[in-house]
Amino acid sequence: MSKKNDNGKKPPKEFVFQKKNYLFLFIGIAFIALGYILMSGGGSDDPEVFNPEIYNFRRIRLAPTLILIGLGIQVYAILLNPNKKNKE
Repeated sequence: MSKKNDNGKKPPKEFVFQKKNYLFLFIGIAFIALGYILMSGGGSDDPEVFNPEIYNFRRIRLAPTLILIGLGIQVYAILLNPNKKNKE
């Protein structure tokens, strides 16, 4: 059963997220994608030869940090209420 207004018309459908929410969602996705791109590589062509490049700063510290920041931005974008007004 659908709810109707006083004049008998259905209320207009509204999106759950606004433009600001989607902006932060895409920024978060970009951070996560950049983190995974920076984490890739570092392998060796010869499986008998060890490549210490896999343990450099970019893959061990920077890339996971970017992924966690991106996930934090995603959570913020989901919880953001753009219709909330400051009561100051």
